[in-house]
Order: sequence, then structure tokens, then C-alpha cells
Amino acid sequence: MLLSWLRSRRRRRILSAPLPAADRAILAPLRFYALAPPAERARLEDLARVLVLEKPWEGCGGLVLTPAMKLVIAAQAARLLVGLEDVDYDDVTSILVYPTAYVTRTQQVGRDGIVSEGSVNAGEAWHNGPVILSWDAVERESAHPEAGRNVVLHEFCHRLDLRDGLADGTPELGSRAEVRAWAHVMTEEYDDLVRATLAGERTVLDGYGATNPTEFLAVATECFFERPRALRRDRPRLYALLRDHYRQDPAERFDT
Repeated sequence: MLLSWLRSRRRRRILSAPLPAADRAILAPLRFYALAPPAERARLEDLARVLVLEKPWEGCGGLVLTPAMKLVIAAQAARLLVGLEDVDYDDVTSILVYPTAYVTRTQQVGRDGIVSEGSVNAGEAWHNGPVILSWDAVERESAHPEAGRNVVLHEFCHRLDLRDGLADGTPELGSRAEVRAWAHVMTEEYDDLVRATLAGERTVLDGYGATNPTEFLAVATECFFERPRALRRDRPRLYALLRDHYRQDPAERFDT
């Protein structure tokens, strides 16, 4: 209880002043920020500032990590939390940023809580550990959201998936009805992507989502936030499930 009180007091202090104009100028070119309604934009700003100031950040591989880089990453990660109450990234121990893709020896998802994208990675998420990102992917994907890829959304989605200790494509859910609905829709949508990928068909979802249910959730989340209208058109049940889960409806204001 004392730690919670100290954390709340620290966050009130962080948020006691408005976001500086210079920081808003950094966020202004980001499509999701520019299109967000005022209340959502303010919550994004608050969540991003807390993430920037509470977490240890480290530039790796010679990268000089600037305050602007931190803010762009934090704002992207904050998108997942805008509609969620009492959900945060408290168990993220640090955020490590490489200049470009980096090599890791971890190559698969395991029950030990490690989520890896392969031997050459743009990002990783570790249970009760760091989130690791490559800046060139963050920068490229932030500038071209129409491509439907976003390594920050992808890796921080993994962290939300891991809140229950399992990397299984099922985040913490409220009721049994939610769990049943989630299992039904996600299983059918995942199986359909596996089928389409094996058949060589192009879909709104990146074929990497057919790797396993964990990657399916992360890929679907990227598409939900970056290409919401396309996802709503092509996979309406999946879109509705994610809309209800994240308590956001980005297709209402995004153009792609």
C-alpha cells in the first residue's frame, strides 16, 4: 500500500504541469496523436510522460537515446492503455533501444515468458524484464502507419499478454463470458490466417501472425490501431473483439 501511495504521489507530481509545447511539437506529426480527440490526446500525453520518467531507458549498440525518441516510443506504447483502467506497464523493468535490428540467441516463444521475433530482431518483450526495440523500425513505422506494422505496439502488446504470466495470446480478461468470446473468435480468426498463409493468400493481417496465437494477437493489435478500417472491413468479428477489449474505436477516425 505504501508503494502504491508513493507511486501515485510521484505520478501526480509528474503530471502537475501541462506537456511542454516543444513535446507536443514532437508528437504532432504522428497520425494517431493528430487524429485523437482532445480527451484521448490528453490521456496519451499523461501516460507517455509517466512512462518516460518512471522507466529506466538505455540506448544500446552505440545509439544516443534522446528525449524526443523516448517520447515517441512512450506515446506509441500508451495507445494500448488509453481505454483501459488499472492496467499499466509496471512490470516492465526497462526499455532498451538499438539503432537497428540486432541479433539475439532467443528464437521462440516459451512458457518461461520470453517472446522473441527471431535471431535478427526488431524487438523483444521479456516477462518481468525489459522491452527491447530498434529505433530505425520505430521511426520508419511511425512515419508510415498505412503499412500496418508497429514494433512498439507489437512488443508492448506482448507485455500486456504476459501480465498473467503466460505468453498465450490471451490477455487478462474480466468475466467468463469475455474469456469464452475471446477464445471462440481468436481461435477461428487465427486458424483462418494460418489457412490463408499456407495457401499463399494475401490478407489484411501480416502472415507472421500465423506463427502462433501470441504473435497473432500482437499482429492483430498492430493492424487494429494502424489499419483499423481495413481490419473492420475484412475481419469484422476480430475488429469488434479488439474494439471491446481495448475500449477504443480507431476506425471511426482513421482513414486506412
